Amino acid sequence: MRLLQKFCLGISALSAILLLAGIFTGSPTLWQPGAVCFAVSFAIGIAAIDVLKNYQYTAWIIVAVVSAMIYPNAFLKWGAVDLRNKWLILVIVQMVMFGMGIQMSIRDFTGLASTGKGVLIGLACHFSIMPLMGFLLTRIFHFDPEIAAGIILIGSCSSGLASNVMVYLARANLVLSVTVTAMATLAAPFLTPLLMRLLAGTLIEVKFIAMMMEIIKIVIVPIGAAFLHDYLKRASISGKRITAVIVMFCMVWLVCQWLFMWDWLATQLPDAAQQSLSVFNFFTGAFLVGWAYHQLYLKFSNIDKFIPYLSMFGIVYFTTVTTAAGRDNLLHVGLLLFLVAVIHNGAGYFFGYWLSRLFRLDKNSARTIAFEVGLQNGGMASGLAGTMGKLATVGLAAAVFSPWMNISGSVLANYWRRRAVDGSVTLDSKP
Repeated sequence: MRLLQKFCLGISALSAILLLAGIFTGSPTLWQPGAVCFAVSFAIGIAAIDVLKNYQYTAWIIVAVVSAMIYPNAFLKWGAVDLRNKWLILVIVQMVMFGMGIQMSIRDFTGLASTGKGVLIGLACHFSIMPLMGFLLTRIFHFDPEIAAGIILIGSCSSGLASNVMVYLARANLVLSVTVTAMATLAAPFLTPLLMRLLAGTLIEVKFIAMMMEIIKIVIVPIGAAFLHDYLKRASISGKRITAVIVMFCMVWLVCQWLFMWDWLATQLPDAAQQSLSVFNFFTGAFLVGWAYHQLYLKFSNIDKFIPYLSMFGIVYFTTVTTAAGRDNLLHVGLLLFLVAVIHNGAGYFFGYWLSRLFRLDKNSARTIAFEVGLQNGGMASGLAGTMGKLATVGLAAAVFSPWMNISGSVLANYWRRRAVDGSVTLDSKP
């Protein structure tokens, strides 16, 4: 593998020459394939460079952006398959969130007993600083309404697993980080549509209940499936029997829905009740997925280690398709949107840290809150934009913000790691 990585570094050097030659001669037939080849080969080869290997995932995000900007039509449709189809987007974002849930645990919520103050500060900062900063930036930089709504949307989303990874790298308070992420995820179905209604309601139509239901589908449902798997790892015999009975009910229920019941109920129930029934169906499906995944886990115990790679693939997919769909918009506002991403992200780190210190949290906990506030769940924002059918506009901010958040988070985490504070708290240590 090391030999392959070094070989790819050599290919990237040759590709860079081809890229430069194409730029200087003004030949797209040279610089376009050169740029893609350089990005791909460098993303593979970067693992051979010790100081850069932690940025390999970010390098693949850059590959997605470069490829989609140069060859957008290749990432919009594959044959008869529309890569922007909202059901396909929904399934992939659920896969991303399931991967996130696999890295979480029901026991994460026990951190509330020891980190209650920090959790309250983290949640208050996260759901105030970032949406308000997004709103302020849309007033300063006059984006088109749907692009501006996308900036507010990503600021209104919960934090994701990236914050936990950065806190771990920084040797900060990992117990607090995991607990804040878990609580922010549970709060998102209510707070995200509320904030969008208040701050972006004049930019796009925001249907509070519809958005809440979509967030439950794309976030809570897949994480619930992962939590069922986590529960079954330690469940008693009676608990497993009860689970088996519920599994049978879910199977029968979904089969009946598919054969005849859904069509009949759709004619009998009002729209609100149909939305609730749809969410219930998703939960029954998630129960089956969680149970089936656990059966795989019993046969292949290492499967949990590979699921995060599916999440990474999902985020790369969103980035690629969103960039391809919004290429024309990015050519007009890409640099300005990147500047906004830097300001937005930096404000999260700055205010998250110093407000935590103002409320007398220790330095490690303040560093943790900085990451929890500054790093948003780009997959959730992309998924919501996709279900709205506005991936090319509302989803554009997530495509630009996500790569930068990974880069800035890694840099800050390594900086704080070199300036570690005594008393770091991990999941294996006592707070």
